[in-house]
Amino acid sequence: MTNPPASDDYSAGRRHSLTARLKRQAEQLGFAYAGVCPAVRPPGADHLDDWLEAGYAGQMSYLADRRHAYEHPSHVLDGCRSVMMLAMSYRTVAPANPGPGQARVSRYAWGDADYHDLIRNRLHRLADALRQEVPEAQTRCVVDTAPLLERDFARLAGLGWIGKNTLLLTKPDGSWFFLAALLTDVELDYDAPMEASHCGTCTACLDACPTDAFPQPGVLDASRCISYLTIELRDQVPVELRPGMGDWLFGCDVCQDVCPWNRRSPESPLASFSPQPGANPIELAPLFALDEAGFRQRFRKTPLWRAHRRGLLRSAAIVLGNTQPAGGVELLRTGLHDNEPIVRGASAWALGQYASDSARAALSERASVETDAGVQTEIDAALAAC
Repeated sequence: MTNPPASDDYSAGRRHSLTARLKRQAEQLGFAYAGVCPAVRPPGADHLDDWLEAGYAGQMSYLADRRHAYEHPSHVLDGCRSVMMLAMSYRTVAPANPGPGQARVSRYAWGDADYHDLIRNRLHRLADALRQEVPEAQTRCVVDTAPLLERDFARLAGLGWIGKNTLLLTKPDGSWFFLAALLTDVELDYDAPMEASHCGTCTACLDACPTDAFPQPGVLDASRCISYLTIELRDQVPVELRPGMGDWLFGCDVCQDVCPWNRRSPESPLASFSPQPGANPIELAPLFALDEAGFRQRFRKTPLWRAHRRGLLRSAAIVLGNTQPAGGVELLRTGLHDNEPIVRGASAWALGQYASDSARAALSERASVETDAGVQTEIDAALAAC
């Protein structure tokens, strides 16, 4: 066998040193993990077709609309050759148990900033570092919003394995982290993919799901997932799924809370992920006093903005119906007169769970003036329940 040309040796050495420097830079920027894989067709592309055909995407039509783009990272960045996958830990304090009139918010949304903005800014700094080394490099920074199967590429980059709850898992950190990607047309040094799974026979995540959102291990029916119901769903929550939402206002952490690998994960050093006052848990009463301007002022730069005011109040009403705290009827009476039909409908259902004279009186009062057919149906069902 002949030795490769010296230029090839230099090229390989340069790839190795460049990749090592980028990983060190990623660590300095607060990323807990960094791995690199080639830009290839992701292994989960065929599974995505089956998943969409089964209707598991619910109202997330944007997934099917850009299905073709998931075929290869080159549809996200033309000429893409390498995908650098990164993970940023967000676990902070333990979740507090909500008291009467309070609700749970998913851990990732406790902080004072939208994680998209925080991570994207750091990704751009990482891309700048690459272009300092390779000025002609083309890059694209991805945090959730591009058609990229991040978990597939994270596994290919050696970061971890995909668990039965469909989340990426690592031994040191479990699943308490955000995934991000830096795409480039520069060939980097590639890591070995994670071939093993360390879930074993454990089914804790599947067994604990309050809405039975896992039809089988490794498959999530998003249309039943509490995170989808409280964030993505723009219509009324199906009646049969409302009790399963329990006291979750925004998102859900149940399948992560019960995962054994998450028991040992360290706390994030980033203060931006620590809970704001009143986020762990959150008081429901002030939400019903918010108009659109007030909602914008309070939540504009946080993840809760994605649910919109009507979606957040819809979920707040359902939580009140599930938990029935003292004073809940008065809050729901306010919701029953909201401008948004979706809030009025959820408030009507929740009042029906109280089965009290005051709840029935509020429903009867609204029934005499309600003009939306869907809300009237909710009122009629609630009156029958009372």
